[in-house]
Amino acid sequence: MATVSSGIVLDANLMNLKAISLNEVRSEVPTLLVNGEEIVQAFQTVRDQVIFTNKRVFVVNVQGLVGKKISYFSYPYSKVQYYGIETAGLLDIDSELILAFSNGARLQFDFKSNVDIKQISSLISQYII
Repeated sequence: MATVSSGIVLDANLMNLKAISLNEVRSEVPTLLVNGEEIVQAFQTVRDQVIFTNKRVFVVNVQGLVGKKISYFSYPYSKVQYYGIETAGLLDIDSELILAFSNGARLQFDFKSNVDIKQISSLISQYII
């Protein structure tokens, strides 16, 4: 299967996603949402963000040294064929979410150990099942 590059797939704990409050979501993101779409949860690495809405997963990938170039990726739940989670362990302190799409693409997010991956799983289940 092909892997979708979102700029978020790294194993260093520094680059793992941590939960952020909804008011920390980049200011331009709400302008990119459609009518009736609401942000449910948000996460961030140093500069990149992953936003879960009630319709899709939205990835903001800040690029370059000064961060002027920004990529926005939209992954609608309607195209998710299946997903999987891996909880944090004793030595492997990050948790993971893998989304597989109907076109064969896969997307992986690594979260810090204090993120409740089971809550994310429950959230996604509400929208794709």
